[in-house]
Amino acid sequence: MNFLSNSFAARFSTLLICSVIFVASSVVAVVHNLQWAWLATMTGALTLLGVRDLIQVHHSILRNYPIIGHLRFMIESVRPEIRQYLLDDKNDAEPFSRAQRSLVYQRAKREEDRQPFGTEHNVYGDGYEWINHSMRPAHIKDNDFRISVGGERCSQPYSISLMNISGMSFGALSANAILALNRGAKIGNFAHDTGEGSISRYHRTQGDEPGGDLIWQVGSGYFGCRDDNGNFDAVRFEAQARSPQVKMIEIKLSQGAKPGHGGILPGAKVTAEIAEARGVVQGMDCVSPAQHTAFSTPTEFLQFLDQLRTLSGGKPTGFKFALGHPWEFFGICKAMLETNVLPDFIVVDGGEGGTGAAPLEFLDHIGTPLQEALLLVHNTLVGLNLRDRIRIGCSGKIISGFDMARMLAFGADWCNVARGFMFALGCIQSQSCHTDRCPTGVTTQNKSRQRALVVPDKAERVANFHNRTLRALGELISAAGLQHPCDLKPHHIVRRVSGSEVRLVSDLYKFVAPGELLENPTAHSVYNLYWPMASAKSFDPQKLASAEPTQS
Repeated sequence: MNFLSNSFAARFSTLLICSVIFVASSVVAVVHNLQWAWLATMTGALTLLGVRDLIQVHHSILRNYPIIGHLRFMIESVRPEIRQYLLDDKNDAEPFSRAQRSLVYQRAKREEDRQPFGTEHNVYGDGYEWINHSMRPAHIKDNDFRISVGGERCSQPYSISLMNISGMSFGALSANAILALNRGAKIGNFAHDTGEGSISRYHRTQGDEPGGDLIWQVGSGYFGCRDDNGNFDAVRFEAQARSPQVKMIEIKLSQGAKPGHGGILPGAKVTAEIAEARGVVQGMDCVSPAQHTAFSTPTEFLQFLDQLRTLSGGKPTGFKFALGHPWEFFGICKAMLETNVLPDFIVVDGGEGGTGAAPLEFLDHIGTPLQEALLLVHNTLVGLNLRDRIRIGCSGKIISGFDMARMLAFGADWCNVARGFMFALGCIQSQSCHTDRCPTGVTTQNKSRQRALVVPDKAERVANFHNRTLRALGELISAAGLQHPCDLKPHHIVRRVSGSEVRLVSDLYKFVAPGELLENPTAHSVYNLYWPMASAKSFDPQKLASAEPTQS
């Protein structure tokens, strides 16, 4: 009786109305006019749905609000789109603002990207930054800014663009997305990082059309260069690394999205194409361990890096990492000093996260933000007199020419961009990358969804975004009276620290003098604490002698 009385509550009215209409329309259709059968069919289906909602045990909302409760799930499914297009403030970055996304779309489509009526930023708000302009602006003819990467042990240096595609694997991205990115890199003459998933058929030359320049990323799973047990295979590595299309080798120690966290691609998602690219078994779980097995100490790591450089034929070889325990990075630096084996480059990945899905705790609370990580790496190399021998790349929420300018001023030589190029492909930040239901075909392996991404069109947009962002960077440094982005220094960036005070970045942060750490590594707090804990022989922190006398 309780259930019967409750069934007439207001929340059950939709089911009750559908039931009544179903019965009435069925009678009318049978007795008088078959044209009413459509109404009976529709309300009958809704009635069955309502009964199912009442008896199912997984969703409380549907048990209490049969039929009408489905509206909640429908609205929730389009919540990101509603928030982005109707509710978000233009400059609210969660994780990228509508203004940032619009800028990429406009540049990718070669649309007007200039804005009227002044800035929408609060120029008197804490943290606002700008570059001071010169009364004698420079004239820059060529915006194809490049630097040479390759040290003493490198016989094939690479002239890299100051803006390149950051590591995104085939498997995380769709085949069409990889094709469009690589063709865009070829059109724009910049580099495409393969990501940990190795070199797929979609990265390579397509028919008579040569592929774009590749940076081959080698992660802890050694995909594309592993034996049957998942260990590094030198023969397989050499066979791929010597391809003319591969310009640099990058060992991935960790990534900003989930540093210190491994990954697994379930067997159901390991297709024949993914298995071919990664060198794994189709249909079997594809595991990327949290740490490497080819080395266990900083010195062994540099020996492994040097081995890859030799096997590749002398191509620039370096590593990418998200800064964690400072003593681990300092241990690598001590190993450099002891062995004189140096990486050709280091890519610093910020803890701001990336394209890969990760646990929320890792996204929000693990990994050093790019600015602090880049400063520490740059300062350490300067203080050890190694900065001129090692190039530094960086990645982490870089979208505009100003984003690039400030990172270059903080010590980077070039910038890698991931999510910006995803926007250029048509990504709408629906944040459904890990569900295989990407609405724009960028991050899905579903063939029918992938067809939404038309490769020739999106390849042009990738190249346009690159070209126009570098042009904007060129205009910035020209206004500052500089000749090349590498001329940017910390004193060129001004930051408001309060409503009544502004400071140069060079005054806000400590910048180490050349060779200073060789003379006195304990002169600054971070080095005073962590440098003595570092060792070239172990990634573990070294125990320090206690200053207190021991009791007998």
